[in-house]
Amino acid sequence: MASVSIVGGGVIGLSIAYECRKRGFEVTVIESGVCGGQASGAAAGMLAPYSEITEDPDDFFKLCQRSLNLYPDWVEHIMQSSNESFEFSNCGSLYAIFHEADLLSLEAKKRWQSEYGIQSYLLSGDEAREKEPLLSDDVYAALWCPAESHIYAPGYVKALIQACRNAGVSIIEHAGEAELVDGEPHLVSTDKGLIKGDFIVLATGAWSQNWEKGLNCSLPVFPIRGQICAYDGPSLSHIVFTSQGYFVGKENGTLIAGASEDIAGFNTSVTEHGINRLESWSKKVLPDLREERPFHKWAGLRPASQDGFPIIGKVIEKPSILIASGHYRNGILLSPVTAEIIANEIEEMPQEIPIESFRPERFQFV
Repeated sequence: MASVSIVGGGVIGLSIAYECRKRGFEVTVIESGVCGGQASGAAAGMLAPYSEITEDPDDFFKLCQRSLNLYPDWVEHIMQSSNESFEFSNCGSLYAIFHEADLLSLEAKKRWQSEYGIQSYLLSGDEAREKEPLLSDDVYAALWCPAESHIYAPGYVKALIQACRNAGVSIIEHAGEAELVDGEPHLVSTDKGLIKGDFIVLATGAWSQNWEKGLNCSLPVFPIRGQICAYDGPSLSHIVFTSQGYFVGKENGTLIAGASEDIAGFNTSVTEHGINRLESWSKKVLPDLREERPFHKWAGLRPASQDGFPIIGKVIEKPSILIASGHYRNGILLSPVTAEIIANEIEEMPQEIPIESFRPERFQFV
């Protein structure tokens, strides 16, 4: 039985671990801290590629769409394997605009979505408020997309960890900073000792540049801080998107507002400026929040690549080493398809979608 060692216990690493174990590999996950402790657990959990991708579809859109289509079966498998349930809501989304001048962009989005068989509906402001009564009277129009969903990220990550353990994945937490052993492509050195694997998968998110020297290749992935806040209600029945942020209502009564982004290195503290921007916009979109204050504020580091596409696949000069990083704010959405791609790469199976745009070799070797 071939073995796969995965460095990184976020949602991407755990998803790869589960998929590889399901296919019969011996799997070890190595995490420097605790699994799900970085961007994964801090995410709002939106599965909404049709709202978030505003331009014409490309390979990244196909990647997102493939993953969204995988989600129902994927969630069922994770729940069954973990014996745990978590929120997975196929609630649909509304992309709201406030000015007539923005109507053309909504119409253009609806056109290309129709070409790909995506059902979306252009609503007037009054029609949007019929679906989501808490929306401001200033909303001029909205694009309703019934196919979009969201997931409760902390519950999902917790279930993924348990599903991996129940399936026989070895998870090593508090392993410290891992390093590739010189001249030994199948060995990783950690505080817990040497970890061997016939294949090594590096899924370390915003910290991926640490591998450049050992791989002799460029991995331009940078941390982007995303600040989020949560209110105690009111309840929304759809994901609400706008040009300045989004709103997601969870079944536990929490309303999540996000996200304020900035470049702050690896600093995950929240700032007054970032949260104030979210609060101000929240009151404009949802007037019922005018007298409310967030009860929780937090930030996560989103791993953004130089060209905005994730980095997924084998390292061309060291094919026993694979990269799965640079997912930016789509790590939750892209977890099933990334797991599928990496497992197919290891097994040398055909991919279901084109992945050339995501391969590590697109960046210049150093």
